[in-house]
Amino acid sequence: MQQGQGAEPQDFERVLTSMCTEPHPQARAAAERFLATNPGDPGTYQTVAELEEKAVEMLGTIAGLSEPAGYVTSGGTESNIQAVRVARNRGDTNRPNIVAPKSAHFSFRKAAELLGVELRSAPTVDHRADLAAMKELVDEDTVGLVGVAGSTEYGVVDPIPEIAELAEDAGAICHVDAAWGGFYLPFADYDWNFDDAAIDTLTIDPHKAGRAAVPAGGLLARSEELLADLTIDTPYLESAAQISLTGTRSGAGVASAVAAMDALWPSGYSEQYDRAMENAEWLAAQLDSRGHDVFGPELPLVTADLSVPMTDELRERGWRVSKTGAGELRIVCMPHVTRSMLRSFVADLDWY
Repeated sequence: MQQGQGAEPQDFERVLTSMCTEPHPQARAAAERFLATNPGDPGTYQTVAELEEKAVEMLGTIAGLSEPAGYVTSGGTESNIQAVRVARNRGDTNRPNIVAPKSAHFSFRKAAELLGVELRSAPTVDHRADLAAMKELVDEDTVGLVGVAGSTEYGVVDPIPEIAELAEDAGAICHVDAAWGGFYLPFADYDWNFDDAAIDTLTIDPHKAGRAAVPAGGLLARSEELLADLTIDTPYLESAAQISLTGTRSGAGVASAVAAMDALWPSGYSEQYDRAMENAEWLAAQLDSRGHDVFGPELPLVTADLSVPMTDELRERGWRVSKTGAGELRIVCMPHVTRSMLRSFVADLDWY
């Protein structure tokens, strides 16, 4: 017990691969104040329930939806599972399938297994969804199509309006996973949100570039009606029903998300995006000049073809780095990643 009490969390000084980051100070303080509240029981915890309504409204503003429905989830995995659940429950088939690019987050594999839905993965072109390949996989049992707006492996944005059109033609739900990209994309030149396309549901995580404390994800829907099939009766609570996947939820994530967005939307997030992109572009140029095959940045994420032994050596020197499925080095320029950090990283890279 003594050892646990004296433990300190890892700092972010050499973390170059995580899509989580240091919370904004106001978000950290709000999380502590609301730590013991439960938005899963809004009838009892009315203050945090009202904050959750505000969080959804603010997320809707960021994602281009004036009258959003939704709630604050534990993160992108829960949001994506719930979106697949919406699609399955609304589909009129006993053999439901969803079609997604192979670049879709691994949470969709979890969703498919949990919900008894077939996941059909379409090939990509330059890591982006191939529309023709997705269309070939659609049939009368397709209940949902997935587009990615800021992929976690390469940071690319799929052609969301075209995927939404495919979904509409198929009579299926269109879901967009913008868990990581959602707080960067309002300041980039991509068509990705509810304003741009007939999207039904969207994942967007305040605990990533939104600078909220973990856990604070977000699931948005174009209307309350879309979420009706998620409703579960809660007879012993003051509130009569829930749409969330989890029951008890800490209000820390809700309050933290609102505090972060209050502090940073829009100018703070805009400055954060500009700084992150400048750092990613600088790093890409440094790696390219050293002869590495570099992909990106489209959003603040860079991959390069470093050898596996070199990656292992960097880890031994304390750098927290990861690899793509194809073995490339993957660096995510989150808000805690500074130019001085990247200079030190490149210096250590040159040492090898």
